[in-house]
This record gives sequence, C-alpha cells and structure tokens, in this order.
Amino acid sequence: MLTAGVMVIAVNLRPAAASLGPVLHRIQSATGLSSSAVGLLPTLTVLCFGLLAPLAPVLARRVGMHATIAASMWLLLAGLALRLVPGIGLLFAGTVLAGTAIAVGNVLVPVLVRRDLPERTGTTMALYTFALIGFASLASGVTVPVADALGGGWRPGLAVWAIPAAIAAVAWLPALGRRAAPAGTGGDPAPAGTGGDPAPAGPVRDVPAPPPMRELVRHPLAWQVTLFFALQSGGYYSTLAWLPSIFASHGVSDAHAGLLLSLTTGVGLVVALVVPGLAGRFRDQRALIVGCCALTGAGILGVWLAPLAAPYLWTVLLGLGQNAALPLALMLIVLRGGDVATTESLSTMAQSIGYVLAAAAPLAAGALHGLAGSWDPPLVLMLALVAPELLIGLRAARDRRLDLSAGQPGEDGHARGQPALS
Repeated sequence: MLTAGVMVIAVNLRPAAASLGPVLHRIQSATGLSSSAVGLLPTLTVLCFGLLAPLAPVLARRVGMHATIAASMWLLLAGLALRLVPGIGLLFAGTVLAGTAIAVGNVLVPVLVRRDLPERTGTTMALYTFALIGFASLASGVTVPVADALGGGWRPGLAVWAIPAAIAAVAWLPALGRRAAPAGTGGDPAPAGTGGDPAPAGPVRDVPAPPPMRELVRHPLAWQVTLFFALQSGGYYSTLAWLPSIFASHGVSDAHAGLLLSLTTGVGLVVALVVPGLAGRFRDQRALIVGCCALTGAGILGVWLAPLAAPYLWTVLLGLGQNAALPLALMLIVLRGGDVATTESLSTMAQSIGYVLAAAAPLAAGALHGLAGSWDPPLVLMLALVAPELLIGLRAARDRRLDLSAGQPGEDGHARGQPALS
C-alpha cells in the first residue's frame, strides 16, 4: 500500500514541467513574451526544485514525512489551478507554487523509500522513476492534442494535469492529520486508503536528524553526486523545455513536435525499470555512466546536425541516455548515502544545489536562441554539458560510501562500518 502511495505521488512530479514545453511557443505568441522571458517558466520550476528542497526535511521532522508529502499535493493542485487563471503574473505564480510542491516530493520520496522499504529499495525506485518518466512522456505527448480538442490555445492543455494532482491530494488526505511521533514511539501512517494503519513492515521511526550540510560539503563524494545530478538535470530540462520548439523551427507541426518529445521521454520507461536494479546490484556503476552519456551525446548530435534525417532515431537515443541518467542519479544518492539520515542530507544537498545549477541550462538555451536567432548555439551548449557529466559521473559511480564519522571513506573504498547495498 505504501508503494502504491509512492506511485500516486510520482505521477505528479513531472507533468507540471513536461506539459510546458509543447505549448511554450503558444504561450509566447499569446503573451508577447520574449524567448528569455518565456524560458523563465520551465526555469522557475527547476529553480524551485533546488531553492526550496531544504525546506522538505525541516517540515518532515516537524509534522511527519507523510503529512508533508500530503500537504505538497494540495499545494501542487493549487498551483496548477492558479496558472489557468488569466494573467501573466498568475501563470508565473502558479508555476512557483507547483515547483515548490514538487520540490518536497523530489527530496522526501527517495528518503521515504530508503526508510520504510529498505528491502525493496531498487524495485521501488524503479517503479518510482517509471512513473516519473511515464507521466512526463504522457504530458509531453497529449498536452497539445488535448488543447486542440478543447478549443486550442494552451490553457486547456495545462488544465488536464490538475486531475491526477487532485487524485493524489485526496488519496493522501488521511495523512494530513497525523503528526510525527516522537523517536522510538512509531512513525507516520501509511497513506492511500489504509485508514492510518502502519505499513506492512510494522511501525517505523520518523526522520532522524540528518548530519548538517556543512559536514557534507567537505566531502568530494557528496559534490560528485551533486554535480552529476545537476548536469543530467540541466540537459533533461533543456530537452523538456525546448526540443518541441527546435523541431518546430524545422517545419514540424506542434502535435508532431510534442510526439517526438513524448517519444524522448517514453523510451525512458524501459531504462527506468532496468537501471535502478542494475545500479543496486553492482557496487560500481561506471559502466552505466558511460552508456548514459554516450547515448545522450549521440542523440543531441543528431538533432543538431541532421534533425529531419532521422528524428525518431535521435529522440530515442536522447531519451534512452537522459532517462537512464535520472534514475541512476537518484540511486547514487541512495547508494552513496549509506544510512537513512545521511541519505536524507545527501538528497537535500544534491537536489537543492543540483537543481539550482540545472535551472541555468534551459534559461541559457532560451537566451542563446534569442540572441542568435538559431537553435545551433543551444544544442552546442547541451552537447558540451555531456563531457563534464561523464567525467564527474565516473567519479561519483565508484564503490564508496559517505562516512561522516570518520571524515573519509575507508581504504577499500567503503565507509567504515557500513555494508554495501545488495
């Protein structure tokens, strides 16, 4: 039941952002915003992911992890509804609220999985990323057809994504009234219609106090995980924001461009199921890093040099690479964090700093296009980001654990006293 509750949350953590890309140039045409200004919409979402991520663990310790996640779904619903109200300011305000809500889920769900489902971490993270990528793909593919079917424009296409948010808000409603139990007395109830019963594995303690961020920032491994997360997210959200516009500039229709973006995210469903299990099974994930970056680079190169020669091939390659990197980045947080408290702190660091850095990529891509009047410079930028993603990823993927008590990993690469995750 807890796994089902995690899936209900996961399906809502990407459509708010993924639905913007296919209608971004419609928003620009309707509002008169420049490329840089309209590019702020996807950038704001990612920026919220980063800037507001540190609030999630604070709220979780005050009111309980499940209650915090439940409240975030109501905030997401409010944000999605607000950006449907006429007015440019409300569009941006609703985007900020939605980004804030998603930031909570981004940080807390991996920690919830690590804490409450320790024996099924790989399987649950695979299902979680499957839902993330699947609904990102669905949002990319159906937003324009829905908008056209309901009268055109862009607001109807965005409106439909309030429906799954409403379902999640109602499903997690029982958790809103439950506060965190004191340490040692049990924890949050299971969500989604369980009537407050504990998870099948028995009562769990709520979130222990994580190590301070200042301890993590002294560790190279923490920075390697964070920067890999930032680089893969920057490329992913640049694709999510601008790929439809890139294909549209070559004469592809809005619906077809949205379909290509949907394919880019949709092919990731396969790797979303496979990559977390592989990453958890092996101590060293460097081979997976090489595969992700090679596929991503090949896809971007094809879109840049010959976009209409084989658009389906390029989008498949790009989708396989970028969508394998996302679950791999999340699994690196779990695998390198070790215990629950350190995993929470590493998740907060990787997602707060990582998303803030990643937000610059789609904004820079939009600004470069506005200055050059061409999509070549943005594609060169996206391709250039793959090189540091590879180099830093190879460092983060080595078999090590954070050991905050000793200050450094053990000589054999393992944190002292912490077993490897099988």
